[in-house]
Amino acid sequence: PTSAILNVNRNHPSTKNLPLQFKAQPNEWYRWEKDLRKNPDIDILMSIDSTSFPLGTGPKAHEIWNSGYYPVVWSNKKYKMIYVNMGHNDMDYEHKFNKHTTSLSQSFENEIQTKMIIDGILWLGSNKKNINNK
Repeated sequence: PTSAILNVNRNHPSTKNLPLQFKAQPNEWYRWEKDLRKNPDIDILMSIDSTSFPLGTGPKAHEIWNSGYYPVVWSNKKYKMIYVNMGHNDMDYEHKFNKHTTSLSQSFENEIQTKMIIDGILWLGSNKKNINNK
């Protein structure tokens, strides 16, 4: 897992208070078979910036990406939902703690990333039905 620069679409309650770009915590970024931009119901809220390449889960060559479009946060306009591809950083799950590893996750050490998650949860828990009813 590696860090990545993320581009932010601020036209959603979960991202409206974020900068247009920020560096995310190390994460296992996922690759999607279908291009989510082609689905009119998907509102992509964050994607990996091209300056972040190469990245991937590695170390095998097919696990490293050198280009492409990778959305990492999105919402579906038909439902009140948010998908977030964050939270699986570089840690040893098998051995958990040792002299070099003192915690299991760094996912919430990034204030911007955490702000998006909190604002997303607040939006999901609100009585607002969709993003147009902000």
